[in-house]
Amino acid sequence: MRYFNTEGPVVAAKHYCIPPLDRINLTKVLKLIECERYFVLHAPRQTGKTSMLLALADRLNTSGKYRCFYVNFEPGQAAEEDTARALRAVLGQLGTRARITQGDEFVASITQEVLEKFGPDGALMEVLVRWAEVDPKPLVLMIDEIDTLVGRTLISVLRQLRAGYDLRPTSFPHSVILCGLRDVRDYRICSAEHCNYTSGGSAFNIKAESLRLGDFSEWEMRALLAQHTAETGQAFEPRAVDRVWNLTLGQPWLVNALAHQACFKERAGWGRSRPISEAAIDDAKETLILKRVIHLDQLAAKLEEDRVRRVIEPMLIGGERRHSRTDLKYVRDLGLVARKGPVRIANPIYAEVIPRELTAELQEEI
Repeated sequence: MRYFNTEGPVVAAKHYCIPPLDRINLTKVLKLIECERYFVLHAPRQTGKTSMLLALADRLNTSGKYRCFYVNFEPGQAAEEDTARALRAVLGQLGTRARITQGDEFVASITQEVLEKFGPDGALMEVLVRWAEVDPKPLVLMIDEIDTLVGRTLISVLRQLRAGYDLRPTSFPHSVILCGLRDVRDYRICSAEHCNYTSGGSAFNIKAESLRLGDFSEWEMRALLAQHTAETGQAFEPRAVDRVWNLTLGQPWLVNALAHQACFKERAGWGRSRPISEAAIDDAKETLILKRVIHLDQLAAKLEEDRVRRVIEPMLIGGERRHSRTDLKYVRDLGLVARKGPVRIANPIYAEVIPRELTAELQEEI
């Protein structure tokens, strides 16, 4: 039996899912890759970015036209501004992924020698040069969680990618996709050692496009719930389906989490002959909020940031607007605030979580 996924990339054989490549303008993405472009895919956490990248990598590799590799640079975050340690971590990830996914041992075989000879501020570029030259098929590289790197480490990675750009496609990756929470142009990178700022736009000014992965449409949300009904016979009452949409407005993790809680975790949902009611969805919503599940806990943690509070607090308590356009764009990129229209919390569940978190200390005293 498949189930609603709330952890990590979707696997079609295990999870109810909307095909990841149906959620993007695939024609545009394939054209960007064909034209040797370096571009950005960004979206809030747990909206399906990694699932989309993995599905796209499979498609490109199956076509036989490209060598496409996915890598996650998040392990480099722990090194912070220790560039040598961070580059060793990300190159290690690149070698491991290449070996596991395609049996390619080349990166792992040269990493140590390249690091010793070229140092952390040249090793990534040299590895990519040699890797691109070793096979005539164009190399496509997908770098996930690029914005988990910080300070000098992020600057070094972006500048090495930029430095080799003119060598593509024979001696550098044919196309690179950077994936994270935000558009690279909005990175304001601070070096703690020198206390100076570099913008992502200046560190990586070769970006052709910035694509944003959106939430589910109402049709996609309904199609996802219908997969459960088709496989188990358990229906969602019409008011329950409407309630899922009205509470989440299509935020993918929230849709999956509500349905999973109602169908698989709440005892009332175990009997497949009993339809899921509107009340069951409301109970699931309250349970998720009170349990402070990881997604909502991460959301709450962002409220500690001054630039987030400058946007959120005036909406809740009134008063003069104190945020800048940069603050608002950041909060929209995080998915806390609706992407378009008047400034408002992105969906009703977030609108319940945020005031509860901001008044948590007061609640403890009541």
